[in-house]
Amino acid sequence: MNFTTINPISNESLPGDFCESTAVDVSQACALAAEAAPFLRGKSGAEIATLLETIATQLTAVRDEILARVQAETGYPDGRVQGEFGRMVGGFGAFGQVARDSSWVEATIDHAEPDRAPVPKPDLRKMLIPIGPVGIFGASNFPLALSAGGSDVTSALAAGCPVVVKGHPSHAGTCALIAKAIQAGVAEAGFPEGTYQIVQGQGHEVGGAIVQHPEITAVGFTGSLKGGRALFDLAAQREVPIPLYAEMGSVNPQFVLPQLLDADSEKFAEGFFGSITLGNGQFCTCPGILFVPANSDVMLSKLAELVSASTGQPVLNKETASGFTSGISHLSSLPGVEVLAAGSLEGSAIGAPATVLKVSLADFLANREALSEEVFGPSAVIVVCPSASDYQEVAEGFCGQLGASIHGTEAELLENGDLIYQLERFTGRVVINAFPTGLEVCHSLVHGGPYPATTHSHFTSVGQSAMTRWGRAMSYQGFPDSLLPAALQESNPLGIARRVDGTITL
Repeated sequence: MNFTTINPISNESLPGDFCESTAVDVSQACALAAEAAPFLRGKSGAEIATLLETIATQLTAVRDEILARVQAETGYPDGRVQGEFGRMVGGFGAFGQVARDSSWVEATIDHAEPDRAPVPKPDLRKMLIPIGPVGIFGASNFPLALSAGGSDVTSALAAGCPVVVKGHPSHAGTCALIAKAIQAGVAEAGFPEGTYQIVQGQGHEVGGAIVQHPEITAVGFTGSLKGGRALFDLAAQREVPIPLYAEMGSVNPQFVLPQLLDADSEKFAEGFFGSITLGNGQFCTCPGILFVPANSDVMLSKLAELVSASTGQPVLNKETASGFTSGISHLSSLPGVEVLAAGSLEGSAIGAPATVLKVSLADFLANREALSEEVFGPSAVIVVCPSASDYQEVAEGFCGQLGASIHGTEAELLENGDLIYQLERFTGRVVINAFPTGLEVCHSLVHGGPYPATTHSHFTSVGQSAMTRWGRAMSYQGFPDSLLPAALQESNPLGIARRVDGTITL
């Protein structure tokens, strides 16, 4: 069965038919990945880095073709897709650097003590090794940075793991172009075709077949809670369960302290409006709940003015638009909830207008679970609290989130250390005086958090540390130096930082 993709601005089908992959197609892709795994396992970090750099060159060569297709399939503006393309290609270079220096393997050495009494101590050395073939699901909202050539793919390849990608059906054409370029880079670098495989499909069967295939050793997913949880359950029910690292969204609560609003309410409103409408709200870091104190009238008035004057932009597909409409309808029907402001929807057949809801703290607490559900798109619930002293109780009730922010003066922040602790408890990233949208992709980023934001709070899905998801700890006992991996050899030929006899050293 074939399918096409849709331009969300015109609602017209785009050129190109895409074949729904069968169970046989998925099995063949996974088998090729399994055949490639020993080859990648035997390659040095420098050779893996060369592979990634070669892929980046191939992607850059077809940049214009990819950008044209992704704009047609998403309706994203030119600046957005150019920035995201840069993030995708730059990721191959960034992860290549980590692969080359091998710092991600966490090399650890404990030397033998043969004369130790009463029992001699053996020589033990530990590092992370590639886990094996990895299944990757392309995300809907980041068709470049988190899809067929995104950070899940790049981090897995950098760790020495072949990948089988499930392209997202909303931008299957973009996925196909990226896959073609990556496969050209794989061939040019002299790696086997199983290094990178892609399958396509609109239904759930293709994704389920990847997760359940016995050759797949781990899975990366970015998407909804419903989809991520279903795949997580499939991974756990296998005869040999595997880890499924799912990033499943968040409402990213924001807490505003009163002195900051006294200083410049309108500036804060402008920043918040920009955050909830960035990418038309289709970011998992969109701040979906804002807690404000009683002195928020000026800020709310300015925010309502900005939202009312806004024109909604296209969203990724009909399901996103439908989910946004039904989500706003449900929230606005709850007791005490009013629509503070809503924008118009012009120029897009499939879109979502910015919408901000307002509710008192008492009514929020009475319907907390429903009002804390993510509505994917340009929206937010504003909770007006009698006092900022109420924030501690509010924060104690949150489940896992990707991020959260506190906005306040330095003096106020110093007085609210307990609130910071509460945010640390349920988030992967705490932000001061800024909104969580716009990730700085680097070594120190954590894009993760406790369930239900993710299925494993120990890891990040974005940033160079994402590589560790695709490694398995391995100890080597009593090995002669010549048989050890380079990262564990006595002379430290890679020149990496290692923990040697309990001390970090070069």
